[in-house]
Amino acid sequence: MRQNRDAPLRSDAQRNRERILAVALDELTRSADAPLSTIARKAGVGQGTFYRHFPTREALVLEIYRHEMQQVADTAAPLLESREPDRALREWMDRLARFAMAKAGLADAIRQATSAPGQPAKPGHAPVTEAAELLLRAAEKAGTIRPGITADDLFLAIGGLWTMDPRGDWQPRATRLLDFVMDALRAGAPGR
Repeated sequence: MRQNRDAPLRSDAQRNRERILAVALDELTRSADAPLSTIARKAGVGQGTFYRHFPTREALVLEIYRHEMQQVADTAAPLLESREPDRALREWMDRLARFAMAKAGLADAIRQATSAPGQPAKPGHAPVTEAAELLLRAAEKAGTIRPGITADDLFLAIGGLWTMDPRGDWQPRATRLLDFVMDALRAGAPGR
């Protein structure tokens, strides 16, 4: 009997999956060729459990990318519930910067997973775009950023994040860049 792939995982299976993803992110960021057996061992799961969740290296790499992107997207609404919209947007940009550094670290693994003929495409970035739009519209409605800024505008403005070296001291540079972008977004806001 085949399990429905969309059915929720049991809690122990979900914990195993999350441990595998966390270890794989770390290991594949260090080396795109990290052995899957090493990832399974460090995650504390057997080979069978590992391959039940991720039957191929490509499936694992693309799921890490999708999972990390979804984690960033999922923080937008809770941030809006607990902070002023412009503060929520700025804090969310910090989370996006951490995702950008993880993605940069995984770049070789992602390239390997998607470059061969017949391999799956890299997941789209719709969840992050939708989260950015949610935050931008809330800040615009509150009058704390200039009107008319789109998610595409924001991503162009913060594009420098994707050029930073994740192995270096990227945090201070990212903070300066994102503060600069936030100041620009606030300039000309009707509530300022």
